[in-house]
Amino acid sequence: MTEPSVLTDPDHLLPCRERSCDVVGIFLVDVRGWVLLQERDEHAPVAAEQWGIVGGHVDPSEEWPAATRRELLEETGIVLPEGALTLWYDGHQTPESKSRPGLVNHWQVWFARVDLTDDDVVCGEGRQIVFVDPARLDELELAESTAWFLPRFLASDEYAALLP
Repeated sequence: MTEPSVLTDPDHLLPCRERSCDVVGIFLVDVRGWVLLQERDEHAPVAAEQWGIVGGHVDPSEEWPAATRRELLEETGIVLPEGALTLWYDGHQTPESKSRPGLVNHWQVWFARVDLTDDDVVCGEGRQIVFVDPARLDELELAESTAWFLPRFLASDEYAALLP
């Protein structure tokens, strides 16, 4: 029996490490310039007990913006007005944990400046979801994708434009 390929998994029944995935991420930045991150718990199927980007997989036949809003709501309870999120990154970033060569993750990472605090966030997944001071990032164990995306976002013109 041959290994299932991406083309034989239209319903996304295989775990992400065994198929190519479409993934959305959301960076919300508060009035201090702190970024909303999720501390994943020991039950997380990926990046357990590490700090990750709020977001997740795009469901079969789901549009990217709809997936972004759904993931934000599921994980944080936050609903932003239409048009509040801006696309920052659209491309491939594939972790080393893929089960075989040729599998890729296609990411869209969105961002927004928000007038919210930790008290406005409902932790729908993981240990906690809080705004984190970028100066403290070296104290956190970042998930592979977070370690790749977050420094690039923090160095971007888009992030700089959000700062007080």
